[in-house]
Amino acid sequence: VAFAGWSLPLHYGQGHLQSHLHTRSHCSLFDVSHMLQTRVYGRDRVRFMESMVVGDIGELKPGQGTLTLLTNERGGIMDDLIVTNVSEDHLYVVSNASCANKDLTLMKDRAAELQAAGSDVHLEVSDNALLALQGPSMARVLQAGLSDDLAKLSFMNSIITTVFGVPGCQITRCGYTGEDGVEISVPAGRAVELAERLLGVPEVWPAGLAARDSLRLEAGLCLYGSDIDETTTPAEAGLMWTLGKRRRAAMDFPGAAVIMAQVKEKPKRRRVGLTSVGPPIRPHTAILGPEGTSVGTVTSGCPSPSLGKNIAMGYVEVAHSRAGTALTVEVRKKQHPALVTKMPFVPTHYYMAK
Repeated sequence: VAFAGWSLPLHYGQGHLQSHLHTRSHCSLFDVSHMLQTRVYGRDRVRFMESMVVGDIGELKPGQGTLTLLTNERGGIMDDLIVTNVSEDHLYVVSNASCANKDLTLMKDRAAELQAAGSDVHLEVSDNALLALQGPSMARVLQAGLSDDLAKLSFMNSIITTVFGVPGCQITRCGYTGEDGVEISVPAGRAVELAERLLGVPEVWPAGLAARDSLRLEAGLCLYGSDIDETTTPAEAGLMWTLGKRRRAAMDFPGAAVIMAQVKEKPKRRRVGLTSVGPPIRPHTAILGPEGTSVGTVTSGCPSPSLGKNIAMGYVEVAHSRAGTALTVEVRKKQHPALVTKMPFVPTHYYMAK
């Protein structure tokens, strides 16, 4: 299928359901090379990054990363991205493919502004491929090709190492499935070699976009352009945990006044999880309150392969956002019961080193 200017596999031979369940029980390899990878150098790199995002980039230890949000002056989310403080004196940034052009333009313009004012910062776009190995047997599969001890690498931390004989790979323990997993930034010329090596392990299956979407929804993770966009704020989206304490106090990020006012006064709507019976809930489905009036809209939804029932997320008026609230969804002009449910729908298994 076409996706953000790329042609991506929806699924491979096993089909979506089997692929999803295999990732939850064994592990799967996802090609996520469509994501934008940039590196930020210079002594003012942290100030540069913090002028655009809500996170405390300055507090990241060497090798540590964080999910953060690019915001606009209205407090809207322009993208969600992962920023890692790589110990070799640069920041490594992974952005969504659908936002690649927008993010790159913003970063280049901001870098030029700071450079003109005498700051030391410069950007490099990486042409590395990006492979994600996700699932409970990931560590065992990958450890066979590493001299480093994976047991020492915690969730959202990163190392640069040789993987199955391919040098200069950056392994970050993160992913988009809710399982223990890694993303491997690998020199493009050797990406196929590494992918083939990993897929040579019988329990590693290739997985496509369909499994990626249902896995991330079970984990309660947002898809940019569906669950978050420039009209949604971190307070509405339940993403206030991405705002560093120091940044909240300083209010020195784009849209700070709007976002912090929403925190104080409570936003009018909130992102919630929903479960339902009957036909699957799809994006743009109307969510109705007890009186049958619209109280919100579904932004993501699918039948959950792990749970065997429909799951969705969407935005509802705050009065209807408490877990356990009974609502209704309208599918093909018929109404079906739905329940506001805590997320993640399926427990996550992120790895924390002992």
